[in-house]
Amino acid sequence: MSSKKQLHNQAAIPLAPAVFKKPQMRPMIAEYDPKRKGVRNDLSDIVMVKYKVDPNDIPVEQQAGSTLPLMEIPGRDTEVDEDYNPFEHRKLAHPTSDLDTLIHLLKGSLGSGILAMPMAFMNAGLYFGLVATFVIGGICTYCVHVLVKTAHELCRRMQKPSLGFAETAEAAFLSGPPAAHKFSRLAKAMINWFLVIDLLGCCCVYIVFVAKNVKQVVDYHAKESEWLPHDLDLRIYMVALLPLLILMNLIRNLKYLAPFSMIANLLVATGMSITFYYLFQDIPSLSERKPFAEWERLPTFFGTAIFALEGIGVVMPLENNMKTPTHFIGCPGVLNFGMFFVVSLYALVGFFGYLKFGDETEGSITLNLPQDEALGQSVKLMIAVAIFFTYCLQFYVPMEIIWKNVRHFFGAKKNLAEYSIRIAIIVLTLCIAIAIPDLGPFISLVGAVCLSFLGLIFPAVIETVTFWDRPNGLGRYNWVLWKNLFLICFGILGFLTGSYVSILDIIKGEE
Repeated sequence: MSSKKQLHNQAAIPLAPAVFKKPQMRPMIAEYDPKRKGVRNDLSDIVMVKYKVDPNDIPVEQQAGSTLPLMEIPGRDTEVDEDYNPFEHRKLAHPTSDLDTLIHLLKGSLGSGILAMPMAFMNAGLYFGLVATFVIGGICTYCVHVLVKTAHELCRRMQKPSLGFAETAEAAFLSGPPAAHKFSRLAKAMINWFLVIDLLGCCCVYIVFVAKNVKQVVDYHAKESEWLPHDLDLRIYMVALLPLLILMNLIRNLKYLAPFSMIANLLVATGMSITFYYLFQDIPSLSERKPFAEWERLPTFFGTAIFALEGIGVVMPLENNMKTPTHFIGCPGVLNFGMFFVVSLYALVGFFGYLKFGDETEGSITLNLPQDEALGQSVKLMIAVAIFFTYCLQFYVPMEIIWKNVRHFFGAKKNLAEYSIRIAIIVLTLCIAIAIPDLGPFISLVGAVCLSFLGLIFPAVIETVTFWDRPNGLGRYNWVLWKNLFLICFGILGFLTGSYVSILDIIKGEE
């Protein structure tokens, strides 16, 4: 038995425990963190691919051609210390209190998707949208509970203090049924690349968002001017953004973007305050709005709502940095309290936004603000500038993931290769935005494709694999399995119908 253990240990490459510094949820506007010399963004904590690197800066596992997993496979004959408490082994330089974590959770969940919630209600109906927002928010929050609890169990099995989202998926397949071991690296890669697609999809949405808001302001003033071009195509505004996007995103040292991050935060806070001022003026009667929209519009509501609540599925770094992690998913718990507030605020904005503007509701509520008032125009420009800076800061995360996976191909020409890849990805996001200039269906498509998997399907699969062959791991009558099958089917249904309807809307918009 000992020789078997020794052989097993030689065949596996152990992964050193990750040291989690002060993690954050995705802020309303991504910020540069001078202590970490990186973007203060929840995704940057869980997405970054970690390799062992030799002096030539080539990942050891790729240089050697190894296909071994980065994490040690816990053998069935290995005694697991049931008394191992991962919370006691976390060495955090600056652990966060419950209040700090709650503040980070609220700030990180209140993203730009809140501006699209009135459009979501337009596709669902006033009352049905209100109920459905809380239902989807509750399901997403429950999936976070599942993910965090499963991560705790895997931390005990692996005897590691903490695990990120992708690491949790890898550990689940490594510690699950033997047949699942070979899919461990695939599971980790899928989560990382879905996060990349999600972030780059958001960057595409940001380009459309900025161009539409600027176009509204320019078109209004062009009517009264002889030298300003009037009613230019939206795509021209997008192309005009390209030099600025390239210039900003060629800056690899993010500390130079820190002032823009602070400016963006101030612009968003001011713009949202003015937007709320307009929402609660001259509110029409409830009877003037549909209580329930058409059935065929519900998939669009699902995609938009999932896009708006995207931060809910990636809150694990917050829990990993807490002083008392057991308070995160307890009752009432930081997660339950914070998410109830966030979902309530999203429902409030969606409800009153649709009540105010009805069937004229745009993909972003800022596009419905008065064009003939200086205050309304200022909000469009403030939010547009803030979202532009968000693109520049958020672009850092997917670029890091891609670069860490391809840099070993370029030898001594790494700098030229990195700049070329940056420009290529920026041009790619611009081309996608030009091809899909309709903001509403685009938002729904990104939410349906990416967040259905990240927020619903992956947590259910991870829990199922983790407890598949454990005694009573799936509960009495296998209720855990049936519950997770429901979540997976719900996510797949949302993915298929949301994608299908969004693509049809995009095609109709082009026609």
